[in-house]
Amino acid sequence: MPPKTFRYAACGGGNLVLDIILYYLVFHFVLHKQDIHLFIFTISSPIAAFLIIFPITFFTGFWLNRHITFHESTLRGRTQLSRYFLVVMGAFLLNYVLMKFFIEVLNFYPTIAKITTTAVSVVYSYILQNRFTFKTHK
Repeated sequence: MPPKTFRYAACGGGNLVLDIILYYLVFHFVLHKQDIHLFIFTISSPIAAFLIIFPITFFTGFWLNRHITFHESTLRGRTQLSRYFLVVMGAFLLNYVLMKFFIEVLNFYPTIAKITTTAVSVVYSYILQNRFTFKTHK
């Protein structure tokens, strides 16, 4: 396995574990599995937990990728952050759609749905982070 792939797997795996633990804790102990009612909108508790933990894992993921996985990238930090944001927004949308599908259509348990959607988005993210966000100038 190439060192970059190993570093991505280790950093991504660590951030993934953090993501799943935070999701579980927020879903069960912060939200108590209760939906969030905001004015005329209702956000289901599984989606609310996802939205709450997203900023935390966004910044930890960027820091790990920038400083450990793709440290040889010559792109400016601002450029990396904006590109990282675009890729993560794609993963965010992918996660949202898959979470809704797995939970509301296939009736998956929310934590299992989260793990499943994460597996799909990991492949998407690695390809784009490597070839777009943190690519080196050539």
